[in-house]
Amino acid sequence: MHVHEKLFIGGEWVAPAGPDTIDVISPHSEELVGKVPEGTEVDIDRAVTAARDAFDNGEWSHAAPADRIAVVTKFAEIYAGAMMDMAAIITEEMGSPISFSQLAQGPAPWMMLNTFIQVAAAIEWEEERIGMMGSPIIVRREPVGVVGAIVPWNVPQFVTMSKLAPALLTGCSIVIKPSPETPLDAFLMAELLEQSGIPKGVVSVVPAGREVGEHLVRHPGVDKIAFTGSTAAGRRIASICGEQLKRYSLELGGKSAAIILDDADLAKTVEGLKFASLMNSGQACVAQTRILASRKNYAAVVDAVSAMVSGMVVGDPSDPATEIGPLVAERQQERVEKYIAVGQEEGAKVVVGGNGRPAGFEKGWYVQPTVFADVDNSMRIAQEEIFGPVLAIIPFDDEKDALRIANDSDYGLAGSVWTADTEKGMDFARRVRAGTYGVNQYTMDFVAPFGGFKGSGVGREFGKEGLEHYIELKSIVPDGSSGVAAAG
Repeated sequence: MHVHEKLFIGGEWVAPAGPDTIDVISPHSEELVGKVPEGTEVDIDRAVTAARDAFDNGEWSHAAPADRIAVVTKFAEIYAGAMMDMAAIITEEMGSPISFSQLAQGPAPWMMLNTFIQVAAAIEWEEERIGMMGSPIIVRREPVGVVGAIVPWNVPQFVTMSKLAPALLTGCSIVIKPSPETPLDAFLMAELLEQSGIPKGVVSVVPAGREVGEHLVRHPGVDKIAFTGSTAAGRRIASICGEQLKRYSLELGGKSAAIILDDADLAKTVEGLKFASLMNSGQACVAQTRILASRKNYAAVVDAVSAMVSGMVVGDPSDPATEIGPLVAERQQERVEKYIAVGQEEGAKVVVGGNGRPAGFEKGWYVQPTVFADVDNSMRIAQEEIFGPVLAIIPFDDEKDALRIANDSDYGLAGSVWTADTEKGMDFARRVRAGTYGVNQYTMDFVAPFGGFKGSGVGREFGKEGLEHYIELKSIVPDGSSGVAAAG
């Protein structure tokens, strides 16, 4: 049992303002596995005050970039020793299969952290340009200020690091609000930060619910909000930030399409879709849950995908053999089951799975991995993000039709195309409106920007572009330079 009685505010462990606690329940056993204080608006106020003071009056925001890089590098070294512990905790608190956690819930955040360190080392923080009249102009890159980071439960450390790393490296202070479902990994991370030498005030961790999260978004002491979560919540955050002219970046939902062309190696494609479509038990914004197959090969694709899904091991997420674990919460189980019922009502055909618990599971928030055939792209199961192990196989007439269907979505986060012709695959990649795309695979590279088109978000994470979201640009015209004055 993981029990924490204090919150990490301003780099110190302090008593919470309120008496309420968050019970962390195992999605597998439905038993209590942890307990932490539930943050209140007062705790957020304390965290923002500490962050504001650290940014306005402390050393971190004004430190040389190399000095910040040195401290964050020490954090990365400390984090490396805790990666497997982090993976185990996340499996325990949210049900991620341990095989996935040991890849994406522990090591991947560490890899991302190290990549951001390399990116920060290559940034020209202050550059000289020759102005239009031939005199020098200085362009500085400075931290945006106090960041409010709101993190979801599905890949909590992965998402936290996409915000924490660039915030620290640019000199920002940050208040992190983890999801109530997954606060335990955030507390372990806070312990690692405490050992790394980050100055007091720079980082706070306050787990809380939605209302307290909105208080963080509205707080006048916060300069930027970094949010990952649902598109509906993202719209609300954008409207609040817009009222205040507050900076924001939003990484939101997806309903990504995997296009299987007729020349694709079907066996290799289906093996690739096991990860691309069903990673983390389908609880991934980038999951390729729409599978597009030509009418010519439709039956073969349905058979191959169905055989792959039927053969996946559903079980205890702590078992290395498990490929599909439970969903994070009972409400999520109910949500996915409701969508499975909706798909049947709409006329889609269940070829694998369906409603009801998988055999042998009397406890835990499990659903049967489900494959639908005879799906029209206008159906809700093809248009709405389900966030579970549910795949919809959609027929297309020709390649032009496949592109039309792939782009017929309110989302534009990710996608993939599977073909023997790499050049044709690259052409598809250029024509699908999605922020990240794979040819004969789907993966993310932390050097490259990550984010979505349309309803999938605003801004980018990872790489140089992700770091730049935490930077303000300042132009300085030194004495003796000449330019054109303008009122603004």
